[in-house]
This record gives sequence, C-alpha cells and structure tokens, in this order.
Amino acid sequence: MTLEQLRIFLAVAEREHVTRAAAALHLTQSAVSAAIRALEGRHGIALFHRIGRRIELTTEGRIFRTEAAAVLARAEAAELVLSELGGTLRGTLRVQASQTVASYWLPPLLVRFHAACPGVTVEVGAGNTTSVVEAVLRGEAELGFVEGEVAEPALRQAVLARDQLVIVVGPRHPWARAKSLRLADLPQSRWVMREAGSGTRAAFEELLRGAGLPPEALSVILELPSNEAVLAAVEADGGATVVSERAAGPHLAAGLLVRAPIVLPPRSFKALRHRERYSSRASRALLALAGAVEAAQ
Repeated sequence: MTLEQLRIFLAVAEREHVTRAAAALHLTQSAVSAAIRALEGRHGIALFHRIGRRIELTTEGRIFRTEAAAVLARAEAAELVLSELGGTLRGTLRVQASQTVASYWLPPLLVRFHAACPGVTVEVGAGNTTSVVEAVLRGEAELGFVEGEVAEPALRQAVLARDQLVIVVGPRHPWARAKSLRLADLPQSRWVMREAGSGTRAAFEELLRGAGLPPEALSVILELPSNEAVLAAVEADGGATVVSERAAGPHLAAGLLVRAPIVLPPRSFKALRHRERYSSRASRALLALAGAVEAAQ
C-alpha cells in the first residue's frame, strides 16, 4: 500500500466519483481506477459499491476512510517536520475547527498566517466540537479549534478568544417585543438546536443545568447540522435558538432575526493539540498569531 493509493482512495471517497477525483488529482481516470482496484484486489475487499455510473462507499470503505485519512495526515505532518529540520518552513498543516470557529473567527487568522508563512498550506476541515477532538486524537489534524469545554486528558488546550452566545428569534416571536427574559422563561418557546456534539449546544445545556433547568425541559422541534440551517429555520418562525453572536450578526443587522432580551455568559474559543505528538514550527507560529494562552493542565 502506498501513500499515493491512499490519496487517490480519499479523493474518490470524498467525491464518490472517479472522473471528478481524477481531475482534482490531475491523473487519468484509468490511473485512478487502477489504484482503487489494486487496493481492493490486494486485500480481497470491496471499498465501493458500483451502482450504474455512480459509486458509494461500502461499510468497509467507510471504516478504511477514517484510517486512511489519519495515515495520510501523519505522513504530511512528517513531511512538514523534515522541511523544518532542513531549515525551511514548507508543507501542509492540517487543522480541524468547529463550524462557528471555522466560519467566523479562523479565516482572518489564516490570511495573516499565509502572509507570515507563505510556504505552508493550511488544510481546514470543519465539523463540530466532538469531531474536532476525535480528529486531533487520531492524528488527522495537528491542531483543533473549538468553542467550549473539552474533557480530554490527552489534549493540551489554549485559550484563544472570547465569544458571546445569544438567543435569537424571528420578528413575530413574542420574545422579539419582550422587555426582559429569564432562564426560567425559556421552556415557553419552541426551539431549533444544533446537533448533539456541537460546542454551542453543549455550552448552552451546561448553562441550563447550572441554573437548575434540565435541557429536556425545552421543546426542541428541530436539530440541524449547521449555524446557517438553524438560523434559517428560526427566520421561518421555527421558534428560538442559541448561537454565537458572530453567526447571528448579519441576520440581526438585516432585521431577519431579533436578539432576545437575556444576557448569557461568554465562552472561550480554544486550540487543541496532542500532548505526545511533535508540535511543528508551523503550528506554533499559527498559535502565536492567534495569541494562544495555554491553560493550566
């Protein structure tokens, strides 16, 4: 098995299309197909279902995808280390970030990083806090950026910035005209929430528990996998939701949403890195630009 075969497999798995993967890799379609056949033939296993002109991952393919991504990420991290040892700063730095961080806080930082370290390519994957933690633990990413608390002793955490959670509703919601709101009033509305594993949802539910209000007391009618989906549902009179002020800002400015009259405590954006893995100069440079302050461990 070669790294090139892993790159090809992951490109096909991501697109579920041989021709598009070949174009992205600047290879011929026959070369891509041959690499997949070689992997399947060597190990006597089908990685993809062939359904007409479509392909999709088999159960075995999905399991292998996780391992292949981790191996390729570690290989790229090793290449970055060698470039640094040779006196250059060139290679690929893999980063995973939760959606709020990836969409609203990280991009300006990466622009500054590129100006400071133009030889380093940063590959960013977005998910929720749980998936980011798993990616750093597996070695798929050297750095993770999340909001909220992470209870994982294998990871070092550094505080990056403050973030403000807000509760927002549509203009026709009763809370849009309310003068004040208490945590005890929150069960009076329907709610649209991010999925389980979201740092935003975890932080909000922890706040509710601290106030003696079980999260199950809220009537959650929808769980959606992104901030934009949640906000769109609330704009359509789906009820109330809690999101980062950074995510809600454009919707509030446009009058599509209204901020409910309640102040929630701030939270922190944090950087995560594995305690036992080498910390590349590129990752240290990125954290320095972010003003990271490592928490006491």
